[in-house]
Amino acid sequence: MSPDTIVLARTVHTLDAAHPAVTAVAVEDGLITAVGDAADARDWAGPGTGTIDLGDAVLVPGLVDGHSHPAFGLELSEGVDLSDVQDLDGLRAALARAERLDGWLLAWNLDHNVFGDRPVHRALIEDVLGPDVPAFIRLYDGHSALATGAALRAAGITGPRRFAQRATVVCDPDGTPTGHLIEFAAMDLVASVMPSRPLAERRDALHALLLDMAAGGLAGAHVMDAGGDILDLVRAIEADRPLPLRLRIAPWCMPGASAADLRQLADLQGESGRNWLVGGVKLFMDGTVEGGSAWLERPDCHGEGTAALWLDPAEYTDVVRQLDAYGVRTATHAIGDAGVRHVLDTIAGLPYTARGRHRIEHIETLSDEQALRFAELGVHASMQPTHSAYTRADHTDAWSTRLGVERAERAWICRTLRDSGATLALGSDWPIARHDPRGVLAYAQLRRHAGSDTPPVAPRQALTPLMALEGYTTHAARAAGEFDRTGRIAPGLRADLTAFALDPLTTPADEFATTAVPLTMSGSMVTNRQL
Repeated sequence: MSPDTIVLARTVHTLDAAHPAVTAVAVEDGLITAVGDAADARDWAGPGTGTIDLGDAVLVPGLVDGHSHPAFGLELSEGVDLSDVQDLDGLRAALARAERLDGWLLAWNLDHNVFGDRPVHRALIEDVLGPDVPAFIRLYDGHSALATGAALRAAGITGPRRFAQRATVVCDPDGTPTGHLIEFAAMDLVASVMPSRPLAERRDALHALLLDMAAGGLAGAHVMDAGGDILDLVRAIEADRPLPLRLRIAPWCMPGASAADLRQLADLQGESGRNWLVGGVKLFMDGTVEGGSAWLERPDCHGEGTAALWLDPAEYTDVVRQLDAYGVRTATHAIGDAGVRHVLDTIAGLPYTARGRHRIEHIETLSDEQALRFAELGVHASMQPTHSAYTRADHTDAWSTRLGVERAERAWICRTLRDSGATLALGSDWPIARHDPRGVLAYAQLRRHAGSDTPPVAPRQALTPLMALEGYTTHAARAAGEFDRTGRIAPGLRADLTAFALDPLTTPADEFATTAVPLTMSGSMVTNRQL
């Protein structure tokens, strides 16, 4: 049987040692059926075979974002994008002219550094909004927000609360809420009373977002989304149109989960559609450095960061053991060094053959000693290099000043992990950072945004071009337990392909970040074509 499509390119980086030099790839029914040269392609072709000739473009395995929130991110990115706001005056001006949604002012992506030495407090913004405007502003880390008094009243928040996880309604000394809400349980109090869009509208918004991701070269994503209705959304898309990216979805498991909850998560595994699959569970060991909720080996410079998100970390260990007994892969958010250590300790207690089912997300500050344990235990690392753009090389930013110079020097140790032999999947954590993989690939090499003159953050942790590309291909596949099915260009593997106008392995990173993307293919389905 002849292939559906033949893709030709003068340069093909297969990342497969068995087929290092090819210029033609045959695709049929979602799989790569053959690789070879132009002469081979003529022999493969049949009367129904289509040909995509990429000319001088460079073909690589389809890029996969190792950590993204495309569905939950629609909620996290509702309202005004504050990413360009640099200081408190700029914030106040942006809020004063912002539009309302059903009477609410919603905003997101606010940098903690905007507040300088001031605590995050609603008093800094309420006078420009008026006393009756409910406003909810998500900070860029996604784990904290600022709510006005009207929003707090709408949610019935009048003072501190107790939660099943370590979350905080920050209050003044007299017990009055400041509006600063730290971690999901606290933020959800307000989020639950905010206006929301109907499913059909969010379905269309998710489809449009995935098309935009495909235009940047993404063929797939590891989706670390909250439970919510993400499965309803992807089913609704596939009911009348293709899903542009292959999504591997890991629903959340939060502190307080019951035995029945764990059984339900296990039963969800393998549920799938044409281009999506439930594969894994997302857990949280801690929060964020800026919010004071990352679990550190010693307190941060504010005396915070001394505890896990789980009120009893031993319960986290029990949950991972139970999920592992069910055969479920886990991905755990762990930012602080103590948080990462506890997850590694937990996985070290599992049977040797099971350890490779588990991975750790983010890993923002860590000692070399603990970093070596990833390769020793076979635990996969998943990191987002562009997150370090919220820090500064001179350590004057909010993240660095909380940690102090010593720990800030260990920022996002991508190269240390790769040199140790660990698997390192790369991603964006959209909407926490931009999803365009070209920018992330460039940043991983530069340790700064492409095209900027910003001093690089911990430049010794820069990756080589090949390491960066592997983070979106072969290493992303390993982290998902799919190395036998994807991540390379080889017969029998998924027909997930990405083409760039410039070569990601030889083009200077500053230039590559803006290269054209002539083709993206997900399971032999062309999701982006700009030839």
